[in-house]
Amino acid sequence: MKKLLSVAALLFFLQNFAQANMDLLVGTYTHSCDSKGIYVYDFNTETAAFKLKNNTDKAISPSYLTVSPDDKFVYSVNESGKESTISSFKFQPKSGRLDLLNKQSSEGADPCYIINADQNVISANYSGGTISIFKKNPDGSLAKAAQVIKHEGSSINKQRQESAHVHMVQFSPDKKFVLANDLGTDRIYLYQYNPASTNEILKFKDTIAIKTGSGPRHLIFSPDGKFIYLLQELDGTITVFDYFNGKLQRIQEATLAQNGFKGQNGGAAIKISNDGKFVYATNRGEANTISLFEVNAKGKLVHKKTISTGGKNPRDFTIVPGGKFVLVAHQDSNDIIIFNRNQATGELTNSGKKIELCSPVNLIFTKAE
Repeated sequence: MKKLLSVAALLFFLQNFAQANMDLLVGTYTHSCDSKGIYVYDFNTETAAFKLKNNTDKAISPSYLTVSPDDKFVYSVNESGKESTISSFKFQPKSGRLDLLNKQSSEGADPCYIINADQNVISANYSGGTISIFKKNPDGSLAKAAQVIKHEGSSINKQRQESAHVHMVQFSPDKKFVLANDLGTDRIYLYQYNPASTNEILKFKDTIAIKTGSGPRHLIFSPDGKFIYLLQELDGTITVFDYFNGKLQRIQEATLAQNGFKGQNGGAAIKISNDGKFVYATNRGEANTISLFEVNAKGKLVHKKTISTGGKNPRDFTIVPGGKFVLVAHQDSNDIIIFNRNQATGELTNSGKKIELCSPVNLIFTKAE
C-alpha cells in the first residue's frame, strides 16, 4: 500500500511540475545589439527557473508577437521603417522551434503591436498611422493585407504628434470590436469586427477623444470586461473608463509620476492581475519604474507603491501565469528582471534573478509540451 501511495505521489508531483513549465516567448529589437529575433525559454511558473529552448535566426526586429489560439503559429511584426513586414511562423512547443512560413508587407511603416484571432491577424503601424488586417491561409501563413485603414490628424506635441501614430490594437473581450489607440491624434478608435468579411473586416463605429497631448499608448480590459485602463505615454497618466458593448465613459484620471518627480515620463506597458484586484504600469523616460494600483469596488485605481524596475527602459512586462512572479523587459539594459509578487498585496520585490539577452521588448507565455 505504501509503495502504491509513493508512486501516486510521484506521479502527482511530476504532473504538476510539468504543468508549471510554460514557454516564454520574447520579441526583441535586432538593430542595437546581437539579437537573433525571437527567443523561446522553458520557464517554471512555480520557481522562476528558466532555460533557453530555441530561437529564430536573423529575424529583423520582431518586437511584438501574438500566438494563435491553438498555439501552433506565431505572428510577429518586423519593425524596419518603410520596409517593415509581418511574419508568420510554425511553432513547435516541444522543441521551441519557430519555422518561418512567409512574410507580407505591413502596409505601414514600423508596426508596433499585433493581435490575432481564428481567421485574421491585425497590426498597428506606428509611423505609417495605419491598421492592417491579414487573412490566415489554411497552413497558418498570411495572405496579403485584405484591408488597410489610414488614420489622419495630429495634436499639440510637434515632435511626437505631427501625424497619426497607431500604437495598439486590441479586441474587446467578446471580440465584437477592435479598439485602436492613436498616440498622434490623442484618440481611441472603435471598429466593429467582422471576421468573415473579405474586405471590410473592421468597420468604423466611433472615436473617443483623450486628454490633449497625453499620447494614448496601451490599454487593458478588466477580467470581467466592465472597465478599460488606458495608459498615456507622453504624460504618464492612466485614464479609466466604464465599458459596455462598445461604449466608453471616462470615470478617472490617475498618474504614474511620483510626487516631486520632474523628469521625463514615458508610459510603456499596463497589465492587470487575473483576479482584477491590481493594475501595474511601467514608466520609462527618466523614471524606470513600475507602479502598483489597487482596484476598488467601482473599478477606480488607488496608488499603492512605485518602485525601480532595476534596469533601463522597461518596455514591456508580464505577470507570470499563476501570479507568483512579474517579469520586466528592459530594452536598453538588455535584461529581463524577475520580481517576486505577493499575491495578497500585489507588491513586488526584486528576486535577484534575471534573463540576459539583447534588447527584449515583448513577453508572451504559452503552454509547453
